[in-house]
Amino acid sequence: MNRTLNAAILAALLSAGAPILSAHAAATAATPAASAAERQLDSLSARFYDARARFDPLLYATANGDSRYDDQIGMAIAPKVRAAYFAANHGLLDDLHKIDRARLGDKARLNYDILAFEIQSQLDLERFPEHLLPLNHFDNIPSTLANYAGGTGSQPLATPAQYRAYLSRLEQLPAWIDQAIANMKEGMRAGVVQPKAITAKMLPQFRQLAASDAEASIFYTPIKRLPAGFADQDKKTLTAGYRQAAQRIDAALARLNAFLEKDYLPAGRATAGYGALPDGAAWYRARIRNNTNLDLTPAEIHALGEKEVARIQQEMAALAPRLGYDGPLKTFPQWVAAQPRFKPFKTDREVLDRYRAIYAAVEAKLPQYFTLLPKAKLDIQLEPELTRATASDHYTPVAADGSHPGVFWAVVNDPRDYSVVGMTTLLLHEGVPGHHLHAALLKELPLPDFRKFFTEHPSAAAYTEGWALYCETLGREFGLYDDPAAYYGHLNDELLRAVRLVVDTGMHAQGWSREKAIAYMMDNLGYSEERAANQVERYMVWPGQALAYKVGALKILGLRAQAQKALGPKFSYAKFHQVVLGDGTLPLPILQAQVEKWIAAEK
Repeated sequence: MNRTLNAAILAALLSAGAPILSAHAAATAATPAASAAERQLDSLSARFYDARARFDPLLYATANGDSRYDDQIGMAIAPKVRAAYFAANHGLLDDLHKIDRARLGDKARLNYDILAFEIQSQLDLERFPEHLLPLNHFDNIPSTLANYAGGTGSQPLATPAQYRAYLSRLEQLPAWIDQAIANMKEGMRAGVVQPKAITAKMLPQFRQLAASDAEASIFYTPIKRLPAGFADQDKKTLTAGYRQAAQRIDAALARLNAFLEKDYLPAGRATAGYGALPDGAAWYRARIRNNTNLDLTPAEIHALGEKEVARIQQEMAALAPRLGYDGPLKTFPQWVAAQPRFKPFKTDREVLDRYRAIYAAVEAKLPQYFTLLPKAKLDIQLEPELTRATASDHYTPVAADGSHPGVFWAVVNDPRDYSVVGMTTLLLHEGVPGHHLHAALLKELPLPDFRKFFTEHPSAAAYTEGWALYCETLGREFGLYDDPAAYYGHLNDELLRAVRLVVDTGMHAQGWSREKAIAYMMDNLGYSEERAANQVERYMVWPGQALAYKVGALKILGLRAQAQKALGPKFSYAKFHQVVLGDGTLPLPILQAQVEKWIAAEK
């Protein structure tokens, strides 16, 4: 990315969403009542975190490295549970407003503002029947639990207690599936259904999860690798429990597959976006706010995406000759993909060794740009064979209790077809200084739980994904993009994030068809139709999430440019990064306030 942002983009991002805090507010003097108010706030934040973690423990706890709720599946899609959760959030917000913010110290005030923002973010979606869309091909609880069967990700399986916790979740899955079917039936009556194309993608996925007998089920596979050191009674009890759970899950999956094929698929809609749903325009606006933290309109984001696409394509056109390409820009990606020199690997180990070499090069640069670094190192592993065919390279956060490290998972199906061009930017994003530096620091900073376990939530996406995409741009400062192939990989990934802004808003706000969105991605990214369809179908079922990356990264880059202009030679990358990272995950308006407060103090 250019060091100086397009002026219009910078202005839009810096003005979008008024900061919750006054950037130059003077610290309130401590008072005798402050400690009582802060104790109230601490109690309230603990209640909020516990309620959210129990409501959806896979998303709000396990995925964030909190293993305390690993035996619960959550019934967030049940109407009564959902209603009770929102009622509890209204009560929490009322109680929060009874606390005099002026009596809080600086750190407690920040807790107050983040808590207020988070509770309101949940309540912003209350009016929309999200529970009537409980399943999609991209993100669903049956598939998440199937992935956990490998025992190497967010829910480890190494001790009897961990095996029992996962079994407990499996035992709750049939009731969840039956609730999902009931919700989808209600959705059919209300006109809130998935597009036909999405249901068509779900069907083979859930058929594959079904098994001919219990011991062939993916949910039974943990028993096939029971540690030899388990007591005989544990082995016997767990084996019987997993067999019975697999049988009940298979019966529930049979009910689900029959319903999807006979009833839900015919009722599916031909449209792609949320704009076609009841109250869909407002629903999408709420999703934008939830995922970006900012009051940007779909039209503003669409225009921003088009500007970014044009800018990045200009940079790619300038780069092409350095790689030896002189053809049309539209076929540049296919040319790069066909070059044997960019696929030097023969074994999985060679791919991992290259990632570890990139990690070492990044670590050597970190002290120049960061003074706040976590103690936990990044682990680099191959994606387990069980999930390799359907996974993408990704990161899982370090567990707060140390039960598993922060891991970058490289998905290598065929090392001979694994391209080196995207490896540097990917490691910067998923590993260091991207997701791992942020997530590992969260576990080490003295933060309340509702902030410590705050990486995978939708409302955190603008910061977490924005930070990771911002970190990709640091490859230039680190000197890693002096290699034109690595720089191509960065631009290619950045272009995808810009294209997403256009496609997501096009489908959900401008009435674009699935086919129009696919064509746009093929034209601007050089993707095959299949690859473009996979991306588009993700945005169809997860509206607004793909906006978080570019909006968040541009916000951070904009704040950095603001600081560089205001501070001149006094600007320090290390100090800027400490402000951005030092308080953990922040909603973008609060991040802006913190940075502006720092700028004022430095001046």
